[in-house]
Amino acid sequence: MKKVLILESNEAFAKELSEQFEGDGYTVCGVSGDGTQGLALLEQHAPNVVVLSLLLTGADGFTVMEHAKKAGIKTDFIVLGNFADDKIINRAISLGARYYLMKPVPAQIVADRVSEVTQEEAPYAREKFERRRAGSLEERISNIFISIGIPPNIKGYNYLREGIKMAVVDPHVMNNVTKELYPVIAERYATTASKVERAIRHAIEVAWNRGRVEAINAIFGARVYIGTEKPTNSEFIALVADKLILENMV
Repeated sequence: MKKVLILESNEAFAKELSEQFEGDGYTVCGVSGDGTQGLALLEQHAPNVVVLSLLLTGADGFTVMEHAKKAGIKTDFIVLGNFADDKIINRAISLGARYYLMKPVPAQIVADRVSEVTQEEAPYAREKFERRRAGSLEERISNIFISIGIPPNIKGYNYLREGIKMAVVDPHVMNNVTKELYPVIAERYATTASKVERAIRHAIEVAWNRGRVEAINAIFGARVYIGTEKPTNSEFIALVADKLILENMV
């Protein structure tokens, strides 16, 4: 049975995570909001996965990860953070984070990521994973946006996410982006189709202007774009939607 260590300073959320994992058949080998105590639990139990908040009392999350790396402790980290900052995310990944999840995040999404990392087939875990897949779709889209540098504080972020979700559910919507996809999104957000189109284009431009083309190509598993070359709105939405469909996110 796989072991999970929970290092989370929010006691209510830590309890919710613990109950989630135990219900999925994992062994929760420790729960603490103190990083120093977390280091001791990490060495004592050698968990398969550590669900780690960066904000802890005592030693912070980065200190925990640095210690594990220096000590050669083999474990996977699912990092929970409060900031969509490239430097923070990149540092967490360089120290061994398999996923960086932005708070607030549902406990079930964290459990999905742990299941993916461990390939856990604990009792009931697979059945629950299938039921939670729809929720995982939105989280996966958010992770892609974070990886390629689309910030959540711009309007195009939400419009893009809605467009991708629509394309995953009904790929044929991409045949009529201007007359179908944009107007539907505009109605949901009480705006106009032209403003939706411009905001999505701006969001894509922001990602490309950050120069993270290699990260973008890594997401799609091929050298899709080179240099300053960037996709149209419909190309980008179709690419992400197709990737998610191939990942069986629906």
